[in-house]
Amino acid sequence: MVAVIASSVRKGNVIEKQGKLYLVLTAENIHPGKGTPVTHLEMRRISDGVKTVERLRTTDSIEKAFVEHQNYNYLYQDGEQYVFMQPETFDQIPVPGDVIGDYVPYLTENMEVQLQLFEGRPISIEIPQRATFEVMETEPVMKGQTASGSFKPALLSNGVRTMVPTHIVTGTRIVVQTADGSYVERSKE
Repeated sequence: MVAVIASSVRKGNVIEKQGKLYLVLTAENIHPGKGTPVTHLEMRRISDGVKTVERLRTTDSIEKAFVEHQNYNYLYQDGEQYVFMQPETFDQIPVPGDVIGDYVPYLTENMEVQLQLFEGRPISIEIPQRATFEVMETEPVMKGQTASGSFKPALLSNGVRTMVPTHIVTGTRIVVQTADGSYVERSKE
């Protein structure tokens, strides 16, 4: 553990407060016109997943834990666990579904991800910002519909529903943002 000032805490950092570890989900420094600047932290307690919000003065001291960042490849799902493999050592590590959270539908076989480990235990995951999926179901193109500016609903191969441009048809492979599932472009693969 190392003491740092609150304004230097960033998303993904792990901090220690009252003997418990917290993963920082959002960190925002607020500088009002009058008054003391504050740091607004939204955190998840690693032990049980409880979310908390903390407001600190930007100069307050806070304990930051050292977290190891390692690249892993996603292999498969085993019940509530997701199994990842370290590509150099071939070591496999199970990761609970609550650590992966909203990224579960975007995991694809052999996807390279970055796991944050604290004392050998996975606490957070970063996946690529974009992923490619096939459109399984969408409305047919209507004659006279403008090609740009209008969107229609579509169901992707990962089970996520998103909005796609009207020229996209069933069977087309598209690229989506993994943060929110929004359409980026037609896949070039």
